[in-house]
Amino acid sequence: MRAAAISTPSGMDVKAYLRSMIPHLESGMKPSKSKDLLSADEVKQWSESLEKLLANQTGQDVFGNFLKSEFSEENIEFWLACEDYKKTKSDLLHCKAEKIYKAFVQSDAAKQINIDFRTRESTAKKIKAPTPTSFDEAQKIIYTLMEKDSYPRFLKSNIYLNLLNDLQANSLK
Repeated sequence: MRAAAISTPSGMDVKAYLRSMIPHLESGMKPSKSKDLLSADEVKQWSESLEKLLANQTGQDVFGNFLKSEFSEENIEFWLACEDYKKTKSDLLHCKAEKIYKAFVQSDAAKQINIDFRTRESTAKKIKAPTPTSFDEAQKIIYTLMEKDSYPRFLKSNIYLNLLNDLQANSLK
């Protein structure tokens, strides 16, 4: 297994590294006092649920880096593509549905997601006449997979624990 994608250059703390690599964007979560800094409270909230982690842009980025380290980044990429797809104007649904299907769902997709044959077939039928809910069934399976499998490992990972510990230590200064 290769090293986590978020390992920092020696001597650089995780907070400084993240600040340089991932711009903090506003999310639906309680914002930190300074809009450009990630707070320990925000990072702590990520441990409450996968939903809270994914509701935060920086959380998505850090979790995505963790998934890359586990060679399963297609899960968050698919989930995010589905979230974007749901907001798509109806005249663009067909085009986006085809792209998502070809990238993640079809059996020879480069970033094929781990769903059962029945869901794969059902999704293929739904995108022939796409609606904003065409990928909901597959997205739910991938969300559950991340929630039950990757997310608990993320919370125990050095990526998450080092970030949280560093932010907590810096908040005491």
